[in-house]
Amino acid sequence: MNNDTPWIRESHSMKFVRYGPVGQEKPGLLAPDGTLRTLVGQVHDIDAGSIASGRLAPLAARWQDLDTVEAGGRLGAPLAGVGKFIGIGLNYADHAAEAGLPVPQRPIVFFKSPTCINGPDDDVLLPAGSEALDWEVELGVVIGREASRVSVAQARSHVFGYLVVNDVSERDWQMHHGGSQWSKGKSHDTFGPLGPWLVSADAVADPSSLDMRLSVNGQVMQRGNTRTMIFNVDQIVSDLSQYMRLLPGDVIATGTPPGVGMGMKPPRYLRRGDVMELSIEGLGCQRQRVV
Repeated sequence: MNNDTPWIRESHSMKFVRYGPVGQEKPGLLAPDGTLRTLVGQVHDIDAGSIASGRLAPLAARWQDLDTVEAGGRLGAPLAGVGKFIGIGLNYADHAAEAGLPVPQRPIVFFKSPTCINGPDDDVLLPAGSEALDWEVELGVVIGREASRVSVAQARSHVFGYLVVNDVSERDWQMHHGGSQWSKGKSHDTFGPLGPWLVSADAVADPSSLDMRLSVNGQVMQRGNTRTMIFNVDQIVSDLSQYMRLLPGDVIATGTPPGVGMGMKPPRYLRRGDVMELSIEGLGCQRQRVV
């Protein structure tokens, strides 16, 4: 095991992963001792079915009985078959300020197409003609059991776990192609890197106190903490559940701290060859090249 491998860092608790070539990912978990253990033969995949069945936690508890596989190679998104990929906009007051927009009184909701999901270290494709490609490090929430009209106090019990999301955004498509329809700028292929792993909720003591950062070509652009979210995880899950049924495997990206390219003066956007590196405390690191 090479402990210099980026996705092996911070391996102090159980983390669910999917590893292998694109379209051929296998389910596994990164054990506390840093070894990659296969879940092949235990569950079909890490998806809505395995989450809803409750089978993943018992498998993690007996990780020493699972076969070890060689580390290295590609990690895919740690969750397959995502039903809804929901985004929360302007959920950090200082990010709203850099965007020149008022602090929202209720969560701003948009959708990213699940077809945009890719692995944590996969390339991000620059759309043809794009001159406004931007980055956003975000805490992702994965729903563990159905939630419909749940209270804030009940909300956390419906969360299965957390992961890192890069809410890649093409600002021209987001703001100008059809009158500020955000999903248009956030759903292009490769615009949804997830992972490197999915950490179960019981391993995250407080999702409202996690450091997060993102750099471009080694220069730190975003540095923040989830404690400055306007609406916390419990409030977001409860709010969403009032008007849509949340299902196991749904992903919620909870917003980004300041430091996005759109907010700079003048704006700074991504070009071919740029490299994004982002991380959230305890949830791992991502690295993507723009191609």
